[in-house]
Amino acid sequence: MTRPQPLLRILGLSFGLAVTIGNTIGAGILRTPGDIATLLPNPWLFVGIWVVGCVYAGLGANALAELGTMLPRSGGQYVFARHAFGDYAGFVVGWLDWISNAASAAAIALVVGESIASVASLDPTMAMPLAMIVVAIFTVLLLNGTRFGDRAQQLTSLAKAIALLALVAACFVFAGRAHVLVPAPAAAATGAATAGFAAFMLAAQSVIYTYDGWNGPIYFSEELDDPGRQIPQSMFYSLIGIAAIYLLINIAFVHALPTSALAGSPLAAGTVAHALFGARGELLVRLVVIVSLPSAVNACLLMGSRVLFSVSRDGLGVPAATRVNSGGTPSVSMVLTGAVAVAFLATGTFQTIIAIAAFFFVADYTLSFTAVFVLRQREPDAVRPYRAKGHPWTTGFVLLGSLVFLASAVAADTRNSLFALGIVIVSYPVFRLTRQAPIPMPSPDD
Repeated sequence: MTRPQPLLRILGLSFGLAVTIGNTIGAGILRTPGDIATLLPNPWLFVGIWVVGCVYAGLGANALAELGTMLPRSGGQYVFARHAFGDYAGFVVGWLDWISNAASAAAIALVVGESIASVASLDPTMAMPLAMIVVAIFTVLLLNGTRFGDRAQQLTSLAKAIALLALVAACFVFAGRAHVLVPAPAAAATGAATAGFAAFMLAAQSVIYTYDGWNGPIYFSEELDDPGRQIPQSMFYSLIGIAAIYLLINIAFVHALPTSALAGSPLAAGTVAHALFGARGELLVRLVVIVSLPSAVNACLLMGSRVLFSVSRDGLGVPAATRVNSGGTPSVSMVLTGAVAVAFLATGTFQTIIAIAAFFFVADYTLSFTAVFVLRQREPDAVRPYRAKGHPWTTGFVLLGSLVFLASAVAADTRNSLFALGIVIVSYPVFRLTRQAPIPMPSPDD
């Protein structure tokens, strides 16, 4: 019997930084400031809440860095859930994480497709085929191997940073035009309806969702050449960079326009661009989207393929998905991830999947933070190249926050949350029927 090809340990810190930035910074930062301006119209609070979000994300990274270095296996939070709570918890977390990554790739590709169609003056119905082409191109390119995926992630993430910083520069250079082109809308008073602590908490929730993605490196733990150092470095250094970009964008927005003009905007970047450049502002935002979002598509496909590979390697998925090509790419997993993303686009079901996945997104973090406590107690002598600073207080704080967010997710979307719970119930007999023996795989060092 031919020995299976392992994943290759050839990724470095630069990839960890790129995949974190690519996975985290998406369309949210172009949209969310409008929601924040409604809740926190004071410019200092409007900008300051992004610092709070970074601190909270940093505490989460502090906890997950311990797990990632203790259990350096590619596959994301699935690895932690299975190790701490058993095969069934891993089965649920792994499959839902894989599906949500494919759905996210579809959703992001659709935004890119809509922007390409707009810039090229194509019929809006072309957005969907263009999105499918974007997914297909990245899937095929990523089959070239891990080194190619590394370079693609670094280049697309660099392009994203340049595009967003160009938008920031435009806000400062052309801010003098804004007062002529945009009157202060009546929506300015909307934020007064929600005041005090409640407004702050709602704004914090939106900001923390916008920061989500900082856990990107843990999906590639066994492919990093020094996971003990590179996992925490990748998450912490990239969070500093992401926070800097987010702060610059929001400072630039309030420099160009008062928060009253941003309040209630479904696309804050579009509001600012229109204020600065009139009708040409939409073209500017579309170009920023076309340049900046492909890195997120790339990251979602890379991460999704690693989740399916890891689930399958442990006997909880598709045996064929453990195949790794000579370049180090889990090829079958990559093709299946891209195919599911295209299927979501064809059926239009990705929005439903993402709505349901929002419940699991918070639940996964809750399990992971709980796993830090469980494994500290159960395996106190395990090798931990990085230990969470300030544990148990820091880990307890983010765990409490996750529980609060989980409760708010259920309250805000009870229907989809109940549907998600239904999936968990139905998944158990599926898990019992499909579980197989783990597939022995050589380590990346063999």
